[in-house]
Amino acid sequence: MNEAALRIGLDVGGTKIAGIAVDGAGITRAEVRIPTGWGSDAVIRGILTAVTGLRHDLGHGSGGIRSIGIGVPGLVDADGGRVLHAVNLGVESLQIARIVAEATGVRCFVENDVKAAALGAAALRRVTEPMAYLNLGTGVAAGLVIDGRIWRGARGTAGEVGHLVVDPDGRECGCGQRGCIESLCGGGALARAWGRESALPVKDILDAADAGDALAGRLREDLFRGAAAAVRALVLTADVETVIIGGGLTALAERIEPGIRRALRDDAGASPFLQSLRLDERIEILPAASPVAALGAALLGTAAVSATAQEEEIIVHG
Repeated sequence: MNEAALRIGLDVGGTKIAGIAVDGAGITRAEVRIPTGWGSDAVIRGILTAVTGLRHDLGHGSGGIRSIGIGVPGLVDADGGRVLHAVNLGVESLQIARIVAEATGVRCFVENDVKAAALGAAALRRVTEPMAYLNLGTGVAAGLVIDGRIWRGARGTAGEVGHLVVDPDGRECGCGQRGCIESLCGGGALARAWGRESALPVKDILDAADAGDALAGRLREDLFRGAAAAVRALVLTADVETVIIGGGLTALAERIEPGIRRALRDDAGASPFLQSLRLDERIEILPAASPVAALGAALLGTAAVSATAQEEEIIVHG
């Protein structure tokens, strides 16, 4: 195994850090999963602990890792390696790349977790045409991969469809608007609308809808309608060929995928234009717990070098 080809990728979430080390052939050589701490100091400690654990499992000391990539929620300055307003981590501003690089002696790259996951999804599914990754979890977010690269747009918000308003008279969203896509199909918004204590509110909503509960039935339709609206927005605005759906709600894939496809067909029913796009055939749901964010983070080091190198990585890592 060529240690110089090894790359570490970390997915830093609100409750856990999931990390992998992959080699040049795209084979996962080590994995780690540890709790995430609260606040800047704890987040850095967790990242360094995860890196140390991966190195230990690989049998390497302080050198030999090509790059460390980190996917983190919040507003990310990818060029500067800084994250801002990561409220789920208790972080207001943190120079992650510089601190981690100084502590490890390895180049470090930082990206928004959903954008990193988009790159990982493209690699995992061997997608080379323009694609979108739609994350359905507590919230709703998306990332775009075009010409083998993460497409950020002018201010880093390209593909972020969660706060597009599709129902001006709908429920209030956490962003202050009404009727955002996230207010329809985000797990947090659905749980609030359900209003009942539950460890698995979306599952409970689906169960209750199956049993004939009227409120649950409406919320289930909102879920399908909101996810379909997100898919439609991504295809119509970025002309992506494929929308890969991931996130926590994919644990319920067998119960939500048919409804999302039906909603896409129903929405296109009166529009020959939408029918011609065959949106219901252009979605794919990832298996639950697919490590796309960590994999995408691992690819950031190569992705930062050149478009050609990144395109090669996507082929290799499929």
